[in-house]
Amino acid sequence: MGEIKRLMSSQVGRVICGAVLAAALGATAAQAQGYPTRPISIVVPYPAGGVTDSVVRLLTERMRTTLGQPIITENMGGASGTVGAAHVARAAPDGYTLLLGNSEAFVLTPATMKLPYDPATAFAPIALLPSYPFILVSTNDVPAKTLKELTAWIKANPQKVLQGTVGSGTMQQLCGVSIQHMIGAKWQLIPYRGGPPAMQDMLAGQINFMCTATGSFLPLVRAGKIRAYALTAKSRSEAAPDIPTVDEAGLPGLYVSVWNALWAPVGTAPEIVAKLNVAADAAMADPTFHKRIVEMGLDMPPADQRTPEALENLRKADIAKWWPVIKAAGLKAE
Repeated sequence: MGEIKRLMSSQVGRVICGAVLAAALGATAAQAQGYPTRPISIVVPYPAGGVTDSVVRLLTERMRTTLGQPIITENMGGASGTVGAAHVARAAPDGYTLLLGNSEAFVLTPATMKLPYDPATAFAPIALLPSYPFILVSTNDVPAKTLKELTAWIKANPQKVLQGTVGSGTMQQLCGVSIQHMIGAKWQLIPYRGGPPAMQDMLAGQINFMCTATGSFLPLVRAGKIRAYALTAKSRSEAAPDIPTVDEAGLPGLYVSVWNALWAPVGTAPEIVAKLNVAADAAMADPTFHKRIVEMGLDMPPADQRTPEALENLRKADIAKWWPVIKAAGLKAE
């Protein structure tokens, strides 16, 4: 009799647990189906006013039309973007708190800093956003008109080369390290705390060479204040079609850029992720949005690269590409 009661009790427990689980799943499905019902917040882990901030604000203007709810941009800078990322990692996975996370935060930072979260397991990918192609630029005083002439001058005068980078453990620094390895020469890499001070020193002649994102430096090239040699990409940029690629100019395979992307806390319902992806994709398909992105010197991701799966594959591919370089160079973030 006691055994019968135990079995019945166990069976009842399983039924109750199953009912609770079914109810929870039903509630989650209903929540996802009705999503969104209130404003959404996108955390930008950098100060307001930069190119990244502008991209997110342009994106949210169009996403809210698709989603039918306001989207608030929340700037939360600090510690190389990790403060904002940690905030989103701790947020409820309900689709109302998202993260703008770029390749430096999801590829480089995990290899150069100790983080309070694991980007590989703390976030769910939503969509790849416009990226910053890089250009190789110098002051007009450098006696080289082409990339081949520039590399020849660098190899002959490495002690004269002062390359500015936006911080240590960044894509700009990795670009410099990669060029050093490719041409067999070493020179001084000078880390700056942001693009504006590096730009000011370059215009003042304090540094003479940079591998930098096109965003704020491309207008200087167009104005003739600095010289551009090549774009570190496989194809020419729509924003600067007159600048040759590194393949065309003489350093084949030097592909360097910083991509941006939207992420949600892990555990966010796939249906919610799908709705957010559709809204982001529709925003990027808008001709006005595309025009503004090109004017800002950024590149649009191809349509087939905007899915959550494509974004996750890109993250993994970049880790496989850059972590060995980071390890070999012993790079650490400041």
